[in-house]
Amino acid sequence: MALKLYGLPMSTCATRVMICLAEKEVDFELIPVNLFTNDHKQPPFLAKNPFGQIPVLEDGDLTLFESRAITWYIAEKYKESGSDLIRHADMKEAALVKVWTEVESQQFNVPISTITYQYLIAPTLGKPTDQALVDENVAKLEKVLDVYQERLTHTDYLAGDFFSLADLHHMSFIHYFLKTPKASLITDRPRVKAWWDRISARPAFTKFSVNMRYDF
Repeated sequence: MALKLYGLPMSTCATRVMICLAEKEVDFELIPVNLFTNDHKQPPFLAKNPFGQIPVLEDGDLTLFESRAITWYIAEKYKESGSDLIRHADMKEAALVKVWTEVESQQFNVPISTITYQYLIAPTLGKPTDQALVDENVAKLEKVLDVYQERLTHTDYLAGDFFSLADLHHMSFIHYFLKTPKASLITDRPRVKAWWDRISARPAFTKFSVNMRYDF
């Protein structure tokens, strides 16, 4: 039975899961959820995720939400196929994957998602860009990316010289962030830019990035 993924290709969180599924060479059925008609806030969807957010993964009688938890489940269940995204064979490498996935979630995600929302999403909703909020989060993101720049002088990827969930979890938001006026925060840091070039060239990412658009 194929996995069922409820979401949309334009969603950063849904695409995070789709990239992971592609890296693990797992077939799935994408079931669109119409956010514009608030399908994600209706009882049928809320029965799958009480917080009314995409994505949701169904694997038989198991239902999961929260994209990062879903990717960990996929990486663990399908550890024998595709890329080893959580480094099963090496406890130290696995621990570093966990560290840098936490960095993405706790340090990187909020500033980059806030900036991206203000430049790309707010205007489509008829809202002005809150420049003060942008500036505040640019300062936060600069500090994180300075840490990445230093880290990536020693390793090709965040957790080590191997691609992992630590890198994969960044991909969707960086893709959109590079369409904002603040793209130079990535492109002007040589090690960060080289890292992005490596991970964004992966077939699992290029397979879905063509549909990652906010120009609706």
